[in-house]
Amino acid sequence: MTQVMAGPYCAMLLADMGARVIKVEPPAGDSTRVMAGAKGHDSAAFNAVNRGKLGMVLDLGTVKGREVFLRLARGADILVENYRPGVMAKLGLDYATVAAENPRLIYASISGHGQTGPWASKGGFDLIAQGLSGIMSVTGSPGGPPVKTGLPITDLGAGLFATIGILGALHHRSHSGQGQHVDTSLVDAGLALSVWEVTDYGTTGQIPGPIGSAHRLTAPYQAFHCADGHITIGAANDRNFAKLTTVLGHPEWATDPRFVTNHQRVQHRQVLAELIDAVTGTQPRAAWLERLDAAGIPCGPILNYEDALATPQAVAREMTTEVDHPILGRLRTMGTPIKLSATPLDPHRRAPMLGEHTDDVLAAAGYSQDEIEQLRYAGAVM
Repeated sequence: MTQVMAGPYCAMLLADMGARVIKVEPPAGDSTRVMAGAKGHDSAAFNAVNRGKLGMVLDLGTVKGREVFLRLARGADILVENYRPGVMAKLGLDYATVAAENPRLIYASISGHGQTGPWASKGGFDLIAQGLSGIMSVTGSPGGPPVKTGLPITDLGAGLFATIGILGALHHRSHSGQGQHVDTSLVDAGLALSVWEVTDYGTTGQIPGPIGSAHRLTAPYQAFHCADGHITIGAANDRNFAKLTTVLGHPEWATDPRFVTNHQRVQHRQVLAELIDAVTGTQPRAAWLERLDAAGIPCGPILNYEDALATPQAVAREMTTEVDHPILGRLRTMGTPIKLSATPLDPHRRAPMLGEHTDDVLAAAGYSQDEIEQLRYAGAVM
């Protein structure tokens, strides 16, 4: 029972790990089905976070539709929903109601603000959560306007945290026999991912601000410009910094009182960055990367996605895959970052078309063909 990104991403990870996932959609379908580039009820965006699932259409505005949903929930291990708190209760499908029918059920709710608290009933999207959680206040360059991260980090983070919670609840159920309610939110995820920023504020009492590509607790650890572009350098300890000063031709920086310890380097981060930048800007990226790699200093180029997906490492790790779709044709999609030796994940299945597996799901739940036709006639299913 999920829409758009956070919930679908969570359920997709479970599908990749081998779960039989049934995506229940309203008659109009998940709204990502009609995002830019869509063909009818199918889009690459929908496929990106719904692969490997069975798809059915159920109208929960009908009594029969809700009856079908409860019947499916009675036989399910996990239910994932990401509606605004209160929506499932109005449908009579909230955790207390469904758990009474299936005490072993793990019921995961993902929302903008969580199921409790004074803002629980407020709607929330990734953009809103990035603002409320503080992420936008530390993203970008000093003195610049608020900037959100280029990725929907709170959507994805909430989906990941929900998945972790579900797996923990499954482990608990394996020895207790009892399910439970998993509750996470986009704003919670944004705060939870702000590890260094919250640590810095709690330690110093100073409100963190944007620092570009730099790290607020160690230096030098940021992007530097070269004669033909930018590279990243992570000399995040005294040993690597000493090696870096040699590579840059300024070994005296290692004993400079401003830079002799990490604490001092962070205090003088801007001055140090300007000194390094003046040196790296004299030669092309390839020359510096070769020298830095030879010295064992963590570094890398800044790539666009075309280049990032084509690196030998990304190819070797199978971070993209292709699937055939009956409407969209050959689709290039993301692989999985989770590599399990005994039970490898399967990211090679496409997402379902709207209502593609309705009959199959109902038949597996024990409905006869006549009953399925009656449900369709009543408008409960598609």
